[in-house]
Amino acid sequence: MEPERERTGKHFKKGRKRRRAPNTLVGAAEAMRARWELGERQPEAKKARLSAILFAENCEVTHDQLCELLKYAVLGKSSVPKPSWCQLFHQNHLNNVVVFVLQGMSQLHFYRFYLEFGFLRKAFRHKFRLPPPSSNFLADIIGLKKKQATRDQSKMGEGSLPSTSSKVRVNLQNDPIIQKYGSKKVCLTRCLLTKEEMKTFHFPLQGCPDCANFVPTKCNGSITDSSPLFGLDCEMCVTSKGRELTRISLVAEGGSCVMDELVKPDNKILDYLTSFSGITKKILNPVTTRLKDVQRQLKSLLPPDAVLVGHSLDLDLRALKMIHPYVIDTSLLYVREQGRRFKLKFLAKAILGKDIQCPNRLGHDATEDARTTLELARYFLKYGPRKIAELNLEALVSHQELLATGQELRNTAEVVQQPNTSVLECLDLMGQKLLFLTREPETSELSSARNCETVKCLSNKEVLEQARVEIPLFPFSIVQFSFEPFSPSLTEEMNKRMRIKWTEMSTVYAGPFSKNCNLRALKRLFKSFGPIRSMTLVLETHQPHLCIQYEVLEAAQLAIESLDGVLVEGACIKVQRPVTELTLDCNTLVNELEQDSENRGTIYLSGVSETFKEHLLQQSNLFLGLEAVILPKDLKSGKQKRYCFLKFKNFGSAQRALDILKGKDWKLKGRHALTPRHLHAWLRGLPPESRRPPGIRVIPPPSEQQALQALKVDHPKIAAWRWGRKIGKLYHSLGPGTLCLILLPGTKSTHGSFSGLGLMGIKDEEESNTPNVCL
Repeated sequence: MEPERERTGKHFKKGRKRRRAPNTLVGAAEAMRARWELGERQPEAKKARLSAILFAENCEVTHDQLCELLKYAVLGKSSVPKPSWCQLFHQNHLNNVVVFVLQGMSQLHFYRFYLEFGFLRKAFRHKFRLPPPSSNFLADIIGLKKKQATRDQSKMGEGSLPSTSSKVRVNLQNDPIIQKYGSKKVCLTRCLLTKEEMKTFHFPLQGCPDCANFVPTKCNGSITDSSPLFGLDCEMCVTSKGRELTRISLVAEGGSCVMDELVKPDNKILDYLTSFSGITKKILNPVTTRLKDVQRQLKSLLPPDAVLVGHSLDLDLRALKMIHPYVIDTSLLYVREQGRRFKLKFLAKAILGKDIQCPNRLGHDATEDARTTLELARYFLKYGPRKIAELNLEALVSHQELLATGQELRNTAEVVQQPNTSVLECLDLMGQKLLFLTREPETSELSSARNCETVKCLSNKEVLEQARVEIPLFPFSIVQFSFEPFSPSLTEEMNKRMRIKWTEMSTVYAGPFSKNCNLRALKRLFKSFGPIRSMTLVLETHQPHLCIQYEVLEAAQLAIESLDGVLVEGACIKVQRPVTELTLDCNTLVNELEQDSENRGTIYLSGVSETFKEHLLQQSNLFLGLEAVILPKDLKSGKQKRYCFLKFKNFGSAQRALDILKGKDWKLKGRHALTPRHLHAWLRGLPPESRRPPGIRVIPPPSEQQALQALKVDHPKIAAWRWGRKIGKLYHSLGPGTLCLILLPGTKSTHGSFSGLGLMGIKDEEESNTPNVCL
């Protein structure tokens, strides 16, 4: 699609080979490769530096991936694999590694007190999201837990999986299944996903904007512990409209298959996904059954209190375009740490002792998979969470992965190259020790390690004082500050208010317009600044106004800057955000976001066509310093959206490119970026119904109001301001070439989990003249 145009005018190391990035970022590729390779051959200062682009999917870096970087920082490429999510150049010129851990804080805290975290947001260009913490965050990022699991498994016999009767020492209280369900047997209703969980995991729900055409199963009876279970599994293909259904299997509780239908999609098939579905063109050609036939049949088969059981069942229901209120998802029932999920094939072998999805068979058997999910649910109900926890599934899956690699721990060199090697072992091989400063009264296995120098302090202030003295003496340091976390209810309250705030900041009111204004033309006009989530005509005023909620903050800001005070449809309009207590400081916040080190050098563009990338590459000589082209896609259809972000080496290159792209040849709309990628990924999932109705005054709930008035020393708002500055001073005292990471681990409780945030950089990092093009 070509960009829309308005008619109103202004009235409105040498020779190093480039590592390929994953497909989640689309880079400025072939046309710039020659220039990049030429630059790579030029002599450059041998200083350690990080690539500007993080390759993590959805900007989330797992604890294992963080461990990859730390091991590589210690040993370098000759001993351990390079990290999969970022690039560290000239590792041998690193002098120290320092990790600051702000225990009790999360990504939510960082953006709730964004203005207070002045130093951190300006000093560190590289930011990324962390998954919610496990029971021992430090052990995860150092690699200790994984190592211990391997040692336990090395004592087991050979085979695809150890016997479930093998005794492995497990701390059951730390098992995520016990933490969620307790140790006693649970009833069927306890295994059902709640409405909030279904919303979190993107199940189709009544009233959701993307489920407007979905068909409800009409199962609205009362659920009891004797309600019937039905196993469901679907196979899909890729069509011109996205993924569509090709096969459905429904299995009743006794194991009999009550429905097994092939389905012909309504749109042109682009990929049959035969390796997964087993479906081919020849199989599907004679089929006449359509999606609506399957929906009708499924509605007639299911009783009012039917419970559907499946593995990643949200995908199956979306393929069916149906809504069902009572579900058990075995990928979530068998809870795993850090939000990860066990594969159905693994659970079938580990729990039921059966092999499914065999490699010598073409595709998966949908009936077999549906029956397996049903058996897994029955097993959970029969034996209870404690029995599952005793199996130590995490250790079993680690053992399976170890055997799959075909590697054994025979000598020191092999130990280093194993993905489960800990950072402590890497340091030990170098004859070095790790410094661990903490105020935690109970420290984990990290403090008891042979080559870890642990200093326990009585306060955060003492931790800071010790850090100034001890850090220069150690090549690798972990400095842990501990802060009193918010109560779970207050944290949830803050999360909701933050989401409302970002939604309101992405909303603009425009008007007044004449009563006979052209709404279609106005929608085109406002859509030209970026994707619109909703647009409402406001008739409460004497003359009509429009309320436009954008998907991205940049689009709202661009609309304000472009149209406020401009003549549109014969009237001089005002474009502004809603004024509430949550948006009073939005101008300050927008200015600070623009100065965020991660946003400096990044520009936002609206109105890009599907051929934009191709045109950009053809004229790449105009865009010097381009590092990456980020082209967001629609999560449902997979189609490219009509806006993008361009990341440049520095602010000057970005400004020059913006001037060119807004000029007469390109005629795009754009500005400097406001949302870092990890934040944008969070805001993208913002539900539209979270925005408050305009005009309602919200007073901060007493809990937060009282907490802020108390101004306790360790209150996160005060801690953000005080400790951000103190860490800044400590950072400035570090020597050049120090890799520094600031980690806010996130929080986890029975009330919910909140993602963490990581920031990283190298002290006095000198950026190379060679652009890091993301290919």
